[in-house]
Amino acid sequence: MDRLKLIYGRVRQFLLEAFAELRKVTWPTPKQTLASTSVVIVVSLIVSLFLGIVDFGLTKLIKVILG
Repeated sequence: MDRLKLIYGRVRQFLLEAFAELRKVTWPTPKQTLASTSVVIVVSLIVSLFLGIVDFGLTKLIKVILG
């Protein structure tokens, strides 16, 4: 029984500290979130396009070399 009380106390303390830390967080505004998401999507598309072109080029090059 003492072990359960100890576990309960630790879990309770953890949750209290977690909620206290969450109150300190500076949450982004919806406008900031949309801007950041847009940047991530655009950069991901650019990188995937670049890697696709490089992959296509290297595939063609290897086919030419190996016949």
